[in-house]
This record gives sequence, C-alpha cells and structure tokens, in this order.
Amino acid sequence: MKKIGVLSDSHGYIHPDLFTFFEKCDEIWHCGDMLSDEIVYALETIAPVRAVYGNCDGWDVRSNKIPKVQIFQCEELKVVMSHIVGKPGHYEPEIVRLIQAEKPDLLVAGHSHILRLIRDPQYNLLFLNPGAAGKQGIHQMITFVRFDVNGKEISNVDIYQEKK
Repeated sequence: MKKIGVLSDSHGYIHPDLFTFFEKCDEIWHCGDMLSDEIVYALETIAPVRAVYGNCDGWDVRSNKIPKVQIFQCEELKVVMSHIVGKPGHYEPEIVRLIQAEKPDLLVAGHSHILRLIRDPQYNLLFLNPGAAGKQGIHQMITFVRFDVNGKEISNVDIYQEKK
C-alpha cells in the first residue's frame, strides 16, 4: 500500500500545511503550474515527487526534467498525469488519444483550479483534479488531496480545504 499526495497550480506558493498534510505520504504528485523549482525541492523534503509542467511553467521548470505527461504504475494502478486534459466528456483531443492508447485506471490533471474526483464510465477510469494549492487564480478554496493505493484500489481519500 502507498499513500499519495496530489496537488496542482501552486503558482510559486508553498502552503505551510503541505508539510503536515503530506508528511506520511510515500509519493507526492504535482500536476503543473509550479512556477518555480523551489516547489519541487520543498516537496522532496517530504517524499519523492512526480511532476508535470503546466502552461504557466517556464523553461527553468521544464528544463529540470519535468515532462508534459507522466505515465506510470502506482501499485497495480496505471496512472496518466498531465496539466491540461479537460474533464470527463470534454477531454482535449491529445488526451483522448492518450487515454485510448494507454487505458489508464487514473487520470490526474490540473489547470482548472477546480477540485474534482469522478468516475468516467466512458473510459473506465477515475478522474482526479486536486484543485489549486496556490493563492493565484479564480478559485475560492485552496485544496490538495491525499489517498491510499492498495493494488488497484483507491481508498481513504482526504481533502485539504481552506478559504483563499
């Protein structure tokens, strides 16, 4: 079993509660728009980090071996992570091709600043957008998520939520 922490759209802000909320996590996934490598370095003091770059990330972030898309296994769960994917029923065409080719169990996204965890029956996957962990943007709440992965099962989903 692994405990996973997920955040997105921190926009250069390292929320002080990230350290306690993610302290028991085995991995942390950042879904883009970090704006600075400092975010990754801070998160790496807690646990290993997987990250993708977002549309607001410059070459300093992108050149630090942070890709646009990550495809990986977590336990028995196949994960596809990218910043801009759309949402169930309205995915970006590039993401539809990726979903069809890779057949992920979990699609993790950022960009919208909207917390969403929903089943997509069309592609038989779970869609997760952790919302926004930073202060910049349209969102009213700062959110990030943690959960357990055991085999192919996701359980014990916890959401951090604070008024911006």
